[in-house]
Amino acid sequence: MLNKILLTLVLMLSHASFALFSLDDIPKFPSLSKIGDFDPSVLQKTFNQFTNDKPDFERETRMIGEIEEAVMDGDVEYLPLAEDKEVFSIYMEPDTDTPKGGVIILHSRGYHANWSNTIKPLRVGLAEKGWHTLSVQMPVLDKNATYYDYVPIFPYAHERIEAAIDFYKQRGVDNIVLVSHGCGAHMSMSYFDKYGDDKVSAYVGIGMGATDYKQKVIKRFPLDIMLKPVLDVYGEKDFPGVVRLSESRKVLMDVSGNKQNAQKVIKGADHYYKENGTVQVLTDTIDTWLVGLK
Repeated sequence: MLNKILLTLVLMLSHASFALFSLDDIPKFPSLSKIGDFDPSVLQKTFNQFTNDKPDFERETRMIGEIEEAVMDGDVEYLPLAEDKEVFSIYMEPDTDTPKGGVIILHSRGYHANWSNTIKPLRVGLAEKGWHTLSVQMPVLDKNATYYDYVPIFPYAHERIEAAIDFYKQRGVDNIVLVSHGCGAHMSMSYFDKYGDDKVSAYVGIGMGATDYKQKVIKRFPLDIMLKPVLDVYGEKDFPGVVRLSESRKVLMDVSGNKQNAQKVIKGADHYYKENGTVQVLTDTIDTWLVGLK
């Protein structure tokens, strides 16, 4: 409640000629309760830093081996990373002679770049609407890994986002949009927290704030300091935490002062957009908002 009051005061005073509070007065790291013997505050001490925790590269390799040959819409691209490493991605050219720009798509926790729910329909659907699409494989862990398990490996996602941006830059695509779902949104938020949003033209977060039972977001999203337009979209039947935090996300977006920011609710949709027709509505919503930014 205190955080909400402070955020509201900042929003009210941001339009005045002076302010009694600055964003530095708002706690960036929330207070977190222990879960059994585990103290999640240890994750805050090393947030966005490389630690001894590493992604499950072997599982990632197995996943890619299973899906690579099944890619029918689009072309497999291996994006170069540091130390002669690569990351799997799927690129699709737009169905138009005048592309609208390039979209980078990040999947949710434990899934892959050609995931049939949400990700594949988005990358194909946005290409049909005139966008280049590049769906990038994000770091994965064991199937039973939770949000708290994933927090230490967020830095491994940063170089993959950079590689995707470079992919478009090398092709002369400057209007670059980052679209992320679920834990992909956590990873992109950690990227913006560390590097800012100057390398993209806009950001779309789908189902932002999804965690696990009794687990809270380690660090508040930097929506208040993002300079580029943000679309926060979630399902009417999304996870309770995603819906519950929508109000605080909206307040932070308002603090940024960007009049193009928006928050949309997809009626009838759950977190994975499995309900008939909802992923098409999601695709239409994203495309309409992006086109309206011009």
